[in-house]
Amino acid sequence: MRNVVITGPGAVEVREAPDPVPPGPDGAVVGVESAAICGSDLHFYDGDLPVGDGVAVGHEFIGTVLDVGPEVSTVRVGDRVLTASVTGCGKCDGCAMGNPVTCIQGMQVFGSGGLGGGQATAVAVPNANFQLLRIPEGMDDEAALLLTDNLSTGWIGAKKADIPPGGTVVVIGLGAVGLCAVRAAFAQGAGTVLAADPVAGRRALAVDSGATALEGPTVAAVFEHTGGRGADSVIDTVALDATLNDALACVRAEGTVSVLGVHDLNPYPMPILLALVRNLTVRMTTAPIHQTWTDLLPLLASGSLRTDGIFTHTFPLAEAADAYAAVAARSPECVKVILKP
Repeated sequence: MRNVVITGPGAVEVREAPDPVPPGPDGAVVGVESAAICGSDLHFYDGDLPVGDGVAVGHEFIGTVLDVGPEVSTVRVGDRVLTASVTGCGKCDGCAMGNPVTCIQGMQVFGSGGLGGGQATAVAVPNANFQLLRIPEGMDDEAALLLTDNLSTGWIGAKKADIPPGGTVVVIGLGAVGLCAVRAAFAQGAGTVLAADPVAGRRALAVDSGATALEGPTVAAVFEHTGGRGADSVIDTVALDATLNDALACVRAEGTVSVLGVHDLNPYPMPILLALVRNLTVRMTTAPIHQTWTDLLPLLASGSLRTDGIFTHTFPLAEAADAYAAVAARSPECVKVILKP
């Protein structure tokens, strides 16, 4: 098999590796048909997170089941499947609620050093009965890929933002997760979504989904749009110190800030007194992907929630270095990339 390995800042290789086998009697092997580059992968590429001798990356992938262990009963060889980006044991109370983040044996993420990466020709998938979902008939590959992470993350980020009916929501950062969060916020009852991103073209993409683009400094723009009150809810998909500061400053008193972005390894000097005095709720989320499928599958089947326009480019797996460079440029032209083995 071949997989994509990040060996340092800006350094991407496609390497040969041993073919995977089912990781235990309840495991499976999936032959990858499409994988995606996530904004989280860029933290390895940008040097925000350590890579050691190299990290086989990728946690968003779909494909066909090639092999299963004897205890696998929910899928069989030949099924087309998607998998959640995060895994758990599949048996504990947390996993039973569809939330491997609370797994008693510990959550793992594909392509982060523990499990093999999904930007590959094949992947070993543990706990396949829990982890794999047959791709529903009629669902296109882009929608299936978004269900592995970005759409689910945007959905749960909106859910944890406590959006009141008809409320005003700010989404900070308009990459794939941010654009999904814009659509999720409307689907969950927001009346107005204000979209913040330094790239004008990405703000335009959010406007295409019904949002209002913010111009200029975020906090001032939010107060202008809300008559000085602030937003009911803020979803920060970036989690830099600067965006976290903006989120906490532009949410109204007793509002909620929902953080989806991956911060670096440095401490964040949170303005805790401001949060206390203004009675803010702050939530940080690694999405319980499996849990969101119950909400999202009917919405996608009915066409109530759009998934188009998120993926902008496709590269062969062999050109992963070029694909990463394109995504890392963070341009409006290249929002999200599919890699094809």
